[in-house]
Amino acid sequence: MSRICELTGKKAMVGNNVSHAMNKTKRKFNANLTKKRFYIPEEDKWITLKVSTSALKTINKKGISAMLKEARANGFIK
Repeated sequence: MSRICELTGKKAMVGNNVSHAMNKTKRKFNANLTKKRFYIPEEDKWITLKVSTSALKTINKKGISAMLKEARANGFIK
């Protein structure tokens, strides 16, 4: 499974490791993802999502229902 947040669509970025001598080698900055179970009272069921920690903060602020609605509108969830 790919390392993409299922709610926000965040994924890995590409950048450089830079040494003291300014040598540059390619590296990957992965998104900070965690697996989390959420209860959706409207559907009366639990779902498991792979979300970024910044998405968790947004869920605490807006609520899981609003985030799911937004993710469906943006095409991250079917």
